[in-house]
Amino acid sequence: MDAAHLVSSISATGEYAERSDDEPFLPDDNRVELAMEALDLQFRDIELLRLALVHRSYLNERGVDALDVIQQSNERLEFLGDALVGFIAADYVYRRYPDLPEGALTSHRVGLVRTETLAEWATSFNLRDFIYIARGELGPNGEVRARVLAGIFEAVLGALYLDRGISAAQKFMDGLLRDDAERFIGGNESTNYKGRLQELIQNRDRVTPGYRTVTSTGPAHERVFIVEAMLRGQALGRGTGANKRTAEQEAARDALARLASEGIVDTDGRSI
Repeated sequence: MDAAHLVSSISATGEYAERSDDEPFLPDDNRVELAMEALDLQFRDIELLRLALVHRSYLNERGVDALDVIQQSNERLEFLGDALVGFIAADYVYRRYPDLPEGALTSHRVGLVRTETLAEWATSFNLRDFIYIARGELGPNGEVRARVLAGIFEAVLGALYLDRGISAAQKFMDGLLRDDAERFIGGNESTNYKGRLQELIQNRDRVTPGYRTVTSTGPAHERVFIVEAMLRGQALGRGTGANKRTAEQEAARDALARLASEGIVDTDGRSI
């Protein structure tokens, strides 16, 4: 079955339309287009990306046959993406650290492929907002669990590989590794401002902060992004960076600093 068979229609009233037995109920919405925008990627076959976003719980909840779940969930793409993440991370540390022995390279690679690393990358692209997932699979505050986010990231990488080839997958990962590898290898999470802000806001307000791109200026090789951290339509902080991810981290850091100045402390006492 090709990816195009995954999408079923939904009526204007919100009722699900008739479908064939081998099609799951997927809302006819624009989340795949929004996911592409968040990832800053273009897919030739966008249904591959849609497939990458379908967690098996969503299909199980709707009574999809177990054999169809294999083809219509992201698990096979996750399998492929897991291998790609491992390969690309190994290639990166091999080239980045030419004097390290095998044991040290292995340790560095492990830091780059663990669940927490992949979940943070998924969060940095707001992939949690685009996942097809059953409510019962969510955490106690409605959050998407780290292991699910990590699997979604791997599935997206697998979909990108199938759609655009190994060069595109490696280019996508290399951008993340350039920004974050040293921090993850060292196990230092102190600069994960987005994660800290999300944790603080969810614990305090039971909602998740969002990010809004204010401007994007300059030529393609020297882009400058200005992003605001948002909560219920109000800006909490503003940041600038050469890409959206960096600007969002800076916006989160600014938001944390502003909250600290108002006497609202971080959840585990870390300094801003």
